[in-house]
Amino acid sequence: MTEFTHVRLDGKKFTEKEIKEIIKEQNVKFIKLQFVDINGQVKNMSIPSEHIDKALNNEIMLDGSSIKGFRSIETSDMFFHPDINSFQILPWRGTNGVNSARLICDIYNADGTPFEGCPRCNLKRVMQEAEKMGFSMNIGPEAEFFLFSKDKDGNVTTNTQDSAGYYDVGPEDLGEDVRSDIVLTLQDMGFDIEASHHEVADGQHEIDFRYADILTAADNVTTFRIAVKAIAAKHNLHATFMPKPIFGINGSGMHCNVSLFKDGKNAFYDEKGEYQLSDTAKYAIGGMLKHVKSITAITNPVVNSYKRLVPGYEAPVYLAWSLANRSALLRVPAKRGVSTRVELRSPDPACNPYLAFAAILETCLDGIRNQIDPPAPVESNIYKLTSKERKKQRIDALPGSLAEALDSMDKSLVAKAALGEHIFKEFMTAKKKEWDSFRTFVSQWELDRYLERY
Repeated sequence: MTEFTHVRLDGKKFTEKEIKEIIKEQNVKFIKLQFVDINGQVKNMSIPSEHIDKALNNEIMLDGSSIKGFRSIETSDMFFHPDINSFQILPWRGTNGVNSARLICDIYNADGTPFEGCPRCNLKRVMQEAEKMGFSMNIGPEAEFFLFSKDKDGNVTTNTQDSAGYYDVGPEDLGEDVRSDIVLTLQDMGFDIEASHHEVADGQHEIDFRYADILTAADNVTTFRIAVKAIAAKHNLHATFMPKPIFGINGSGMHCNVSLFKDGKNAFYDEKGEYQLSDTAKYAIGGMLKHVKSITAITNPVVNSYKRLVPGYEAPVYLAWSLANRSALLRVPAKRGVSTRVELRSPDPACNPYLAFAAILETCLDGIRNQIDPPAPVESNIYKLTSKERKKQRIDALPGSLAEALDSMDKSLVAKAALGEHIFKEFMTAKKKEWDSFRTFVSQWELDRYLERY
């Protein structure tokens, strides 16, 4: 039996023959055909491994009318198009020597064309726009999450597993063993894990994996979220990527380290440029700063996202860039050369990574096309500036609610270009409903405050 580590690590593509050999050797009985809806929720159809040929030949169908943001009932027949190199055995699904594997799929129309509402197909479309300009994008996401205990009946609580702090160690950090299991599982799946640690808030954690091309990075975020939840469940814990699950402590972000490459070289680096940054880097920064408000509903897509994006909890809400200052929305870390990058600090891990990364790429491309110069970097602590001082320095802020973010997005040609007509329309419709549901809901806070007073 050949040794198999669940994923190709040599950069080469799988062949169909290799996949079939692995299925036989590793006793894979089920293949999960995986995709995401417009909210980034992972969906899948499980097929017996005996039907792998049909899957690899793009013959497996799905009902698109049952998926949020996909098709109407009149035009619902769609097809799975698996990405062969995404084949992986799911380590947490193996029992008694029987394994399950997954294939990440693009969704295609019945006429053989990519479905415009498939988030993964949409990202590929924006990547092709970048390629026409000679660019490719790498992203290194840093997704934070909380670990919560369950009660005696197995129900999820908001009781954190520990009360440790930033970079703490055991015994205060009770999440060490869980993080270790997650790291080992991810490594088994081919992830290059760079670091893991306890975050600032009680029960909050971060695991950093190596940057990748924008499509692989989106696939990795999706797989990461599934793996974290699955391993936490084995420890009788609940992992959540909800941006702000507990009032009064830091929320969870997903900082995105962005770089553009051209002709195999980092297009953000210029040894002779100011701050050793190229004009391309500056225009990309200008584009992100100009358009970030209009894509915030995409990078921060839920009502709860805006409970995190408030001053006082290390969340970046002010539209400025810096070389070291972490109070700015955009930061350029110290490394140069091939590691030159820009860190966008506002996204949160509830976002659909395929849509969020497409939106980030589109803002950079627009900045480059239109040569949008950014303002001067701000190295002072913006959190300590008064509103008058911020106004004097022309430092704007991110939207304060999902409603504000949707209003900015609705007016944006860049957001529409990033999502395409179908996804833009479906996303706006779904998110306006979500906001309206929240707006009209009578909360416990209101009952506690008003019921007896009035």
